[in-house]
Amino acid sequence: MSTISHPPAGAASEPGWFTLLRVKEVWASLAITVMWIAVSVSAVWGPDLVGSSNDGNHTTIPSGIFVALFASVGTWAVAKYALGRAREEGDSGGTKRR
Repeated sequence: MSTISHPPAGAASEPGWFTLLRVKEVWASLAITVMWIAVSVSAVWGPDLVGSSNDGNHTTIPSGIFVALFASVGTWAVAKYALGRAREEGDSGGTKRR
């Protein structure tokens, strides 16, 4: 005769999508992904910055460069806030105290 072991009565079931939506890192990665999708879209379909001078010279700069600059700053800020562990561990100076 064999016995079947059952999980403890207080055991949680598999986490579902609702539980995943409460994780801060999921939202941070989604925000970073959307920022870089916006960079891609503006680089392909966005207008160019055209500068002209009085002597007839002109310069064309894709708008995706400026959007990428702000997206890189935004990526850094979101990653530092949402993915950083220093604040959660109580580490204020960047070194661990013993």
